[in-house]
Amino acid sequence: MNGDTTYTIGELARRTGLTVKTVRFYSNQGIVPPADRNPAGHRRYGADAVARLELVRTLRELGLGLPAIRRVVERELTPADVAAAQAEAIDVQIRVLRLRRAVLGTVARLGSTPEELTLVHQLARLTEDERGHLIGEFLAGVFGRIGGGGTGGGGIGNGGRFAAVARSLTPELPEEPSVEQVEAWVELARLAGDTGFRALLRGLAEAEAAEAEAAEGVAGAVRTAAHVPRPGLAVAVRELAGPAVAAGVEPESVEAAAVVAELVERYGRWCAGAVPGDAGALRDRLAERLGAMADPRRERYLELLAVVNGWVAPESWAAEVNWAVRAVA
Repeated sequence: MNGDTTYTIGELARRTGLTVKTVRFYSNQGIVPPADRNPAGHRRYGADAVARLELVRTLRELGLGLPAIRRVVERELTPADVAAAQAEAIDVQIRVLRLRRAVLGTVARLGSTPEELTLVHQLARLTEDERGHLIGEFLAGVFGRIGGGGTGGGGIGNGGRFAAVARSLTPELPEEPSVEQVEAWVELARLAGDTGFRALLRGLAEAEAAEAEAAEGVAGAVRTAAHVPRPGLAVAVRELAGPAVAAGVEPESVEAAAVVAELVERYGRWCAGAVPGDAGALRDRLAERLGAMADPRRERYLELLAVVNGWVAPESWAAEVNWAVRAVA
């Protein structure tokens, strides 16, 4: 094929695999102009039109619009410029699609109402600052002004008893979160907005602070989020109830009574002076604390937190706590 070869619009369409209508459209847009016209006035295209159309088809498949395609064809933009801009645009599209996927997945899993669908979508679209404000308000509502940690505005305070545990309960969504992380964030944010859940954690924190201040030899801080409401009680439940659960001991059995007696005795030592001294009142207080600890929302928050922050999933001890709840009741 030499430089004098020309093609009709039909021949050009067959050579490029495009339809005549498509070739005519690009021709009318000036992207693939005709080289000449025959005596009858029909358009004729030069050999370079084949290469142009191949380039146009490639750019269209990459998602470029006509203005950008025209600039590339006319060499106003280099392929490298186009590739960089298009890669950035694709990144934005990916983030949008992840967000949509996360919202739909959360709604499908939780069975949201139309009103909740709107809320879920809003939560997923929050900026980093907005997410921080939402969680900050939640944690201040749980731990603010407890154990000398108030800041005057309901804050937690750096020197407060629960400052460290509040920090460890803070979700930090990465810049490029996975669908699973966005889904976990949305569900976690919904939990943070649950006034009943906030009141539950607030009650646990207040009870912990009161008992810790009343007990002798109690360290002045909670060490980890997984041990809310108190390391001593949580560890005791696992140490005492764990073997009983593993051995299949029924909570209402005679064998369970010895475990309960030891648990009540330990709890009494830890919170001496914080609750009435008689055994009945102490056991009732322990049952109340265990019931709050057994609330599934508390453990679910920690599970979601691990997903959002990319941590190892926390070990569940729901079986031990539920066993203790039944045994102490």
